[in-house]
Amino acid sequence: MFISGKKLKSCLLYLLIILVTLSAASLLASKYALSVTHITSTTGKVSSSLRIVQLTDLHDSSFGRGNSRLIRKVKEQDPDVILITGDLVNAKQENTEIAVNLIRNLVKIAPVYCSDGNHEVEYQENYGTDLHELYREAGAQILDREYQDVEIAGQQLRIGGIYGYCLPAKYEGEARADETEFLTRFQDTDRLKILMCHMPVCWVINESLDEWNVDYVFAGHVHGGEVILPFAGGIYAPDMGWFPGRLEGEFKSKDQERTLILSRGLGTTEMIPRFNNIPEIMVVDIDGEK
Repeated sequence: MFISGKKLKSCLLYLLIILVTLSAASLLASKYALSVTHITSTTGKVSSSLRIVQLTDLHDSSFGRGNSRLIRKVKEQDPDVILITGDLVNAKQENTEIAVNLIRNLVKIAPVYCSDGNHEVEYQENYGTDLHELYREAGAQILDREYQDVEIAGQQLRIGGIYGYCLPAKYEGEARADETEFLTRFQDTDRLKILMCHMPVCWVINESLDEWNVDYVFAGHVHGGEVILPFAGGIYAPDMGWFPGRLEGEFKSKDQERTLILSRGLGTTEMIPRFNNIPEIMVVDIDGEK
């Protein structure tokens, strides 16, 4: 069947228009839409269900006026506890109101625990602002190489937070002594151990999930690879390189006893925008073994 040059040009033009339209729609959705990812996990350390909502990498993004859509969506999940695993703010933008306002509203839904990301660390260096104090005044519990033993939804938990790589202690000369000391203390309990740790790389690559006796680690930082391609996944992650895989979702230790929850997060500061990468609210139901 012969196709004239004019018809071929028309077909190519229509195809180009479709591709441009789909790309624009994906870019908009990857900035303004919201998705909810549900994960169910079981452990012998709880007697009934515990629901955790994780938010990470907001980067001063807004979903509705005053983040009303984000707050409403979190409320709809009816969480027992909310974990914020870093990068609420942007390191080079002197603005804290979006982050503080979000915390003020989230604490009306459930207890809120926060740990630092690299942008909190850099922000405080750039501007000298005590973000921990601002977050506490808004109602959050801030955990920086600290933990709390608490009861939530009738379950005995140890919730901790750390900003660091958390290498196994066997990496002599590379593992940081302060991180090793904290993790050694943190794992020493029979309670269900939940750790907020912004940086995921050592948990997925350097066997930290096998080394440290931590039941659940919640991480972010890599934005799901920023640009997600069909069949290939996220294209790049800091510390992990190009097409590294393992950039979102649930990952288990070799013995299946410990779990990393890695969220794509909500925003970005990268020069390349999120693409095919809908901002994510992570919901994790931890159930007792039957």
